[in-house]
Amino acid sequence: MLNSKLDTFEESFSFWKNLVLIIIFFVITPVTLGVSLFSLFSLKDTGSAAGVVLGTSTAYDSGVRVYASLPSEFPTVDGVATSSDARPVLIEDYLERYDSPLTPYAYFLVEIADKYGLDYKLLPAIAQQESNLCKIIPPGGHNCWGWGIHSKGTLGFESFEAAIETVAYGIKTQYIDKGFITPEEIMSKYTPLSDGSWARGVIQFMSEMQ
Repeated sequence: MLNSKLDTFEESFSFWKNLVLIIIFFVITPVTLGVSLFSLFSLKDTGSAAGVVLGTSTAYDSGVRVYASLPSEFPTVDGVATSSDARPVLIEDYLERYDSPLTPYAYFLVEIADKYGLDYKLLPAIAQQESNLCKIIPPGGHNCWGWGIHSKGTLGFESFEAAIETVAYGIKTQYIDKGFITPEEIMSKYTPLSDGSWARGVIQFMSEMQ
């Protein structure tokens, strides 16, 4: 009899315990799920708003969005960017390699070449061919190009600047403007008795200044 009552009590207790657990499950679970969904959507809306305010979002494979703040003003560059002119440096390096007295005039050589529309390598190359870059010239004449040679002697100049200016102008007006453009064509008038070695030398020396 006692055992029967105990069994009945245990069955009744088990029933009510299960009923309470079921009620808790169906009450707590929806509430928890609702809170979680509400928090998720709130965070998503906040993130979207932040993306609009702060700048462009970057999406990664993980699904996380990272937002970077963009500056209100972007830096600007005034003027036009230009690369440094390397030609005087090439000429200077070449003249230094041969220990030429023309080394201090590298920039002037390029300036005068531009002034008369000449290849910037032409005057140094002719000087190399004619005088080993001014190391074999009449004393005090500054004539590294064999310019103005005649029966009474070779033309002399007061300075290397004067010589560079005169020779560049002469090549422009007496050669280039008259159709003598390539080293071979210049050679035919500059040193017509050459067997071609003059032009080959000038071309070789110009290629060394690349």
